[in-house]
Amino acid sequence: MAASIQPPARPGGGRRSRARKHTPMHEINVTPFVDVMLVLLIIFMVTAPMLTSGVPLDLAESKASQQLHTNKEPITLSVNKTGKVFIQETEIKLEELGDKLKNIAKNGVEDQIFIRGDKGIDYGTVMKVMGRVKAAGFTKVSLITEAEGT
Repeated sequence: MAASIQPPARPGGGRRSRARKHTPMHEINVTPFVDVMLVLLIIFMVTAPMLTSGVPLDLAESKASQQLHTNKEPITLSVNKTGKVFIQETEIKLEELGDKLKNIAKNGVEDQIFIRGDKGIDYGTVMKVMGRVKAAGFTKVSLITEAEGT
């Protein structure tokens, strides 16, 4: 009696498959990268208009409102409805405003200042701020308002 020894049957129907070598991909899939970049672009487009000023104010409305164009970021003074004064987004006491503006002027910053006053604030408070600005040597002062109907 002759017997032959065979290896056990494989689950794939007895076919023998070659071991394939996995070669690294030579190309980068940019589709996920583009997807992420488009989402970031949309986020920046939505949030950029909100970054114009950090002090929330209810600005007065004006019929003669005019869009100003400048290359440099101007100095913005804000006066909120409680009478607090801010340079950009930093709160400062009214008594210290003149000295701070003089220091800013020494650094060679653009001499134009924008003043934003809440429409609920006393007119005299804005005039005090304007007086301190003029005393510090700034001659170009603009009052920021919202156009009527916006």
